[in-house]
Amino acid sequence: MAKKVKRPSDTNQRAKSIVDIATGETPDLSKDELKSAAAQLGRLGGLKGGKARAEKLSAKRRSEIAKAAAKARWHTK
Repeated sequence: MAKKVKRPSDTNQRAKSIVDIATGETPDLSKDELKSAAAQLGRLGGLKGGKARAEKLSAKRRSEIAKAAAKARWHTK
């Protein structure tokens, strides 16, 4: 079951938000809808991010980053 969206605690702000939703000025989005919209935007940026970063880095810097990652991965305490 979807959780309810938290409304403002101030009575005037709460009344305004309820009127806005009732008149259709503001869509009443549930938390699930908001989460899925944020996830889609994050995924869009994530799909571009790694490739764009790799193109900007020099081969030497990529090698340094990979060596540091391997060292951290295989380091034992």
